[in-house]
Amino acid sequence: MKKKSLLMLAAVAPWILAGCNTGSNESSNEDALEVYTTVYPLQYFAEEIGGEFVSVETIYPPGSDEHTFEPSQRDMIDLAEGDVFFYIGLGLEGFVENAKDVLQSEDLNMVAAADAISDEELEAGGHEEHAHEEDEHAHEDEEEHAHEEDENAHEDEEEHAHEEDEHAHEDEEEHAHEEDEHAHEDEEEHAHEEDEHATEEGHEGHDHGDTDPHVWLDPVLSQSLAETVKDTLIEEMPDQEAYFTENYESLIEQLDELDHQFEELAHDAEINQFFVSHAAFSYWESRYGIEQQAIAGMSTTDEPSQRELTELIESAAAQNVEYLLVEQNVSSKLTDVIQSEIGAETLPLHNLSVLTDEDLQNEETYFSLMEKNIESLRTAMRAE
Repeated sequence: MKKKSLLMLAAVAPWILAGCNTGSNESSNEDALEVYTTVYPLQYFAEEIGGEFVSVETIYPPGSDEHTFEPSQRDMIDLAEGDVFFYIGLGLEGFVENAKDVLQSEDLNMVAAADAISDEELEAGGHEEHAHEEDEHAHEDEEEHAHEEDENAHEDEEEHAHEEDEHAHEDEEEHAHEEDEHAHEDEEEHAHEEDEHATEEGHEGHDHGDTDPHVWLDPVLSQSLAETVKDTLIEEMPDQEAYFTENYESLIEQLDELDHQFEELAHDAEINQFFVSHAAFSYWESRYGIEQQAIAGMSTTDEPSQRELTELIESAAAQNVEYLLVEQNVSSKLTDVIQSEIGAETLPLHNLSVLTDEDLQNEETYFSLMEKNIESLRTAMRAE
């Protein structure tokens, strides 16, 4: 729908060349919105809701790593010609801030789909343990500070007990004034730091700490992503509001059914945890009580220390773990080491961030892959 911008062509010259786009939904409608996405679920939701009025492509090549991906020059040119770019946010796509700078003069609607998810819902998945640690730390600091103040006050009282009343009164006034000023400065500084921290976490591209960005694996949170997609498409093409809304409601029904399938899995399972290659599945624990024991952290580049690896192997061996779940785009020698040490079999678990070539050939969808995930989990968690 758009002509290439000469400014854009010049701006993307420094970007490293890479492969071309794959995994697209080409619409025959010449007036269709040109939509680009990062992770596959956003592509799928846009296709399902937009139907014939959208042409959707992901900028991720098959089998790529969503944590380390960098767009090519071709990707940037395609984005400049697009109408909408859906990405997750939450610090997942590290390239987005640079892309915003490059594309700021383009008529491209860049939408962070996870912005619609409340902090409370995000904390339930990725912040719970971290928040608990911060609360304990804050409580310890308060107790320590109060104890130090009591001791200091007691020493001051004994030291100045025999001094003249006027001198003691002056000291008390001066000390109180200094404490008030110091407390006020501490409060202002602490509040300022908290405000800055909140601003950084709320701004795209900044570090979101322990927040798990893999929100699309939660069928309930995925409804928020789908709603953002629907609202954005209506904004871009208001004449098709009824069409988009009808498709959205159909998608929500399927997500509700998937939610029920996970609830049944949790109810039937003999054990409530599974061992997996990287920590992309924390929202299953907060919603269904299905706990992940992950080899790598929330990013595939966050590998365990030798001590952590040893503890993981010992834990798996002690629990007589029979299955190790491996993801479609995560390859790690550590996974092979653990599998060899505990003698476990492997089962596939798809994180849905990207499709593989095999997925594309088999015409897999968000729901077909999630149903296969449930099958693997039923085997690993003895819910047959």
